[in-house]
Amino acid sequence: MPIIVQKYGGTSLADSEKIKTVAKSVMKEVNKGNSVVTIVSAMGHTTDYLIKLAHEITERPDSREMDMLLSTGEGVSIAMLAIALKSMGQDAISFNAMQVGIMTEETHSNARIVGIKTDKIKEQLAKGKVVVVAGFQGITEGYEITTLGRGGSDTSAVAIAAALKADRCDIYTDVEGVYTTDPRIVPKAQKLEKVSYEEILELARVGANVLHPRAVETALQHSVPLRVRSTFKTDDLGTLIIGVNDMEIYKPVTGVAADTSQVRIVMCDVPDRPGTAGKLFSLLAENNISVDMIIQSYARSSNNTNDIAFTIDSSDLMKFDDLKAGIKAELGASNIHIDEDIAKVSIVGAGMIDKPGIAASMFQALTNENINIKMIATSEIKISCLVDKIYAKKAVQALCKVFELECDVVAEVKGTLPD
Repeated sequence: MPIIVQKYGGTSLADSEKIKTVAKSVMKEVNKGNSVVTIVSAMGHTTDYLIKLAHEITERPDSREMDMLLSTGEGVSIAMLAIALKSMGQDAISFNAMQVGIMTEETHSNARIVGIKTDKIKEQLAKGKVVVVAGFQGITEGYEITTLGRGGSDTSAVAIAAALKADRCDIYTDVEGVYTTDPRIVPKAQKLEKVSYEEILELARVGANVLHPRAVETALQHSVPLRVRSTFKTDDLGTLIIGVNDMEIYKPVTGVAADTSQVRIVMCDVPDRPGTAGKLFSLLAENNISVDMIIQSYARSSNNTNDIAFTIDSSDLMKFDDLKAGIKAELGASNIHIDEDIAKVSIVGAGMIDKPGIAASMFQALTNENINIKMIATSEIKISCLVDKIYAKKAVQALCKVFELECDVVAEVKGTLPD
């Protein structure tokens, strides 16, 4: 019997009526003769509420206890959905990460999945039950509860689909698929019928809130067929995510993304000698701080130093502040500048690989709007520019226009764009 893995986010499970709607959506797949495993997030804004509660007690709650706290949200969702399914006559069973065996590394708040024990899921599917699994959470070998980071339920779903060799993984949300622009911001946004793993991965990395980047990485690695669909329009097939080699590419740029959650850090007057950059980024990695854009300036002959600039996510800034004095002393830097008033604006498209002039068009579009570029990073299918945060919206509007994406405001936005 085909296995279909579904994932429903918090907005799809916000209240009891929406949970009933989700149960009906699950039943549609069951009635087609499929075995169904459903991964769920916490209801509505439960996670945000729990984080708020913890920060009312202390500005820096312990990461282990935060994982214990936040993992309770999905426990409510799995039980509620299983209850709804049983009320409709469909046998179902709910499992948390410990019961299933979603094994992770021993890192709190942003753990990675290292393995999934599928025996229990398969046993229940063989009995004709719908298996409802808590997303976002895992368990270590030492039985410590961990969480996968915000959006981690996407990763849970794709990882379980890969482990089960599922026929398909459907990510249900409150929009009907992947768009060139965010339809919650721009009603006239165009839905993409198909998009490549590679494009959606880059969009996710540069700020688009479509799918969790690690979920896309897992889907790409294991060739998991993936669809993004609407919980409330289940007859709509949404957007199919496939390999770039299977795409018919018509436009060089598929989408535009803005990320206002980045922080730029500049290490000033760092001695220009072998191993300095390695030491810096090793220290950051050891403290679980991910780095995005990196620029090292040309060495100044007068004092044999250079500057190293890089960006991190704003959620890691507090951790960096704790390390700042030690890093400055370790590297011998004269100063460290931190700039929170920046935004990363990116264009993504598999078609830009063999099409010259894309970067020039992007830079000229920003120049025409008198927007200064602070940093640039590229890959085969992505170009990102760091700009002042106040210009983020204008930058995305300009890029949408020049690349004929027919959008009025912004594509996909992580964070809040200032007017």
